[in-house]
Amino acid sequence: MIKAGIKWMFLIIGTTIGAGYASGRELWQFFGHESGLAILLFAIFFTICCAVIMYVSYHHESTQYLPVLKDIVGIRLTKFYDIMIFFYLFSVTVVMIAGSGATGQAFNFSKWWGIVIMVIALILLFIKNINGLLSINLFILPILLGGLVFILMKFIMDQDLNLFSHWHEQRNWTAAFPFTALNILPLIAVLGAVGDKVKTKGEIYIASIGSGVILGAISYIYNNSLIQIADVILLYEIPLFAILKDYPFEILVFMSLMLWFAILTTAASGVLGIVTRIQEYFNQPFSLLVIVTLLLMIPLTTFGFSQLISVLYPIYGILNLYVLTRLLLFPLWHRRDKRNKIR
Repeated sequence: MIKAGIKWMFLIIGTTIGAGYASGRELWQFFGHESGLAILLFAIFFTICCAVIMYVSYHHESTQYLPVLKDIVGIRLTKFYDIMIFFYLFSVTVVMIAGSGATGQAFNFSKWWGIVIMVIALILLFIKNINGLLSINLFILPILLGGLVFILMKFIMDQDLNLFSHWHEQRNWTAAFPFTALNILPLIAVLGAVGDKVKTKGEIYIASIGSGVILGAISYIYNNSLIQIADVILLYEIPLFAILKDYPFEILVFMSLMLWFAILTTAASGVLGIVTRIQEYFNQPFSLLVIVTLLLMIPLTTFGFSQLISVLYPIYGILNLYVLTRLLLFPLWHRRDKRNKIR
């Protein structure tokens, strides 16, 4: 149970920590100054949402997200959110692939090298269907998270920063709602595709609480570090590189590699959600649908990485607020629906 719970926890974290999050761009877009309470609320909301999504997918033994979506938003809004999830996954995966190009540009390579390598890696990853994604999450994410925390804590100690010096004002607490809403839609798609593989409720508790605590803690430390370099963040496509600029080249290379793997796991989660959804319409092998999907995405990566995040993420965050509300209040309305059925 514990091993399975950790496996799902890393799937959740891998879906969430992508180019936008790991680079610091997404955190800075929503948080920044006066956001300690917002991050705490995000951790709580995220834990509840993950638990509800996993419970519903476990209950339905689902292999794709549509049955889960129906339970969460209701039958009348299912079609709207089904279309929105599809376009969300498509556009966010494009952002991830563009992020791979941006990572390459940091070392003066053409962005197309990063894009092509990412596409090839995704194709190879899905040769074994979903098992390849689960395996790479278990291997890569502990290294990524450990490396990220190490660099951020080193930066905080080197700069002699106080982690709790920004709690006197908390006017940005409402940012917790759109930030959580932004990150839960892909989770519906990804966790909805593995409901038949979750065996016990204990796995749900381990995965949801573990991912909420880890993401909340890292978000707080990361945001605190970004506040210190607020005046130069605009000069960097990837804010993480502003933190790393005074460190040895070897650390920059290591964190760039980890950033790329974070991009890979999130892009893979997006592809998984898309392909499991369209597979019922196209009687084609899983790997072929992956290849076609990725080829359709490549032309859209010509938009800038930070430009895509600054335009798309706030829009999706606002549109998903209804889904967030339904998830947070799920125990209440689900109990009411049960009583109505009995009557």
